[in-house]
Amino acid sequence: MSDFEHVTVLLREAVNGLDVDPNGTYVDATLGGGGHTTEILKQLNKGHLYSFDQDEEAISYNQQHLQSFIEDGRLVLVHNNFRKLRTALKKFNVKQLNGVVYDLGVSSPQFDEAGRGFSYRFDARLDMRMDQTQSLDAWEIINQWPYEKLVRIFYRYGEEKFAKSIARRIEQTRKSRPINTTTDLVVLIKEAIPAAARRHGGHPAKKVFQAVRIAVNDELSALEDSLEQALDLLAVGGRISVITFQSLEDRLVKTMFKEKSSLPELPPNLPVVPAELQPKFKLITRKPITPSEAELAKNHRAHSAKLRIIERTKSSGKKNT
Repeated sequence: MSDFEHVTVLLREAVNGLDVDPNGTYVDATLGGGGHTTEILKQLNKGHLYSFDQDEEAISYNQQHLQSFIEDGRLVLVHNNFRKLRTALKKFNVKQLNGVVYDLGVSSPQFDEAGRGFSYRFDARLDMRMDQTQSLDAWEIINQWPYEKLVRIFYRYGEEKFAKSIARRIEQTRKSRPINTTTDLVVLIKEAIPAAARRHGGHPAKKVFQAVRIAVNDELSALEDSLEQALDLLAVGGRISVITFQSLEDRLVKTMFKEKSSLPELPPNLPVVPAELQPKFKLITRKPITPSEAELAKNHRAHSAKLRIIERTKSSGKKNT
């Protein structure tokens, strides 16, 4: 098992943003190395924390690392995708939450463990599965998905402007041999991108690797599903902190939070907005919180991080069942 320790970005900002109640019920939707989980546990007295991760290595690491909190009943580790939030919590009879934290960055150990195939920096079999029990992996996408589908994910999830030429290069190559490794894929991407474009904007394979990783793990749909459930489960005064690391995720979180905290379309000249039409949530962060200069200097992976926080301000009127 790899060492799952890594530097957690915006750690205190995200947890302070939850305004933790020592006796409340919380979820860390992205356990990873346990940074946010540990910080929340420090503030809990009779409260409970349910920490989710679909990666078996993260669960195993934290079972050892946070054993005392598991034994005293404050912490429950949940080996599941955060899109199963409601179903998983139901097993523990949890119907309401005082806070949820999401850290959407791929944890450093996943990138740094060459065999996981997440990184273009190491030679490994194309994999990229966060849940290593699922069948779909990066090898299947690159070797079996049709040209049109590759173009779509490279554009949509990687915002890659050379999506068509990269997809065409992949399609041509796999007719004669399989594309087995991260290095094989990096070489093809470099061949498909004009030399002038390769000289700036970071590593030429970065966007395609991001796109394939999102597709393998169905990350955007899973996030949307999970956030809807988390918002629904939130008690009055409860908060959700979300740290994103790329524009697609941040746009999704921003849009969902804006929808939840905005008034619906109202008839013109309405003198007073009826109470039942008032939004049930308010934004705690009008603009996202970003890392300090000190944090940026210490951790290069913090550069694209953005933290958004929302709070439930009134009841949905629904009864718990």
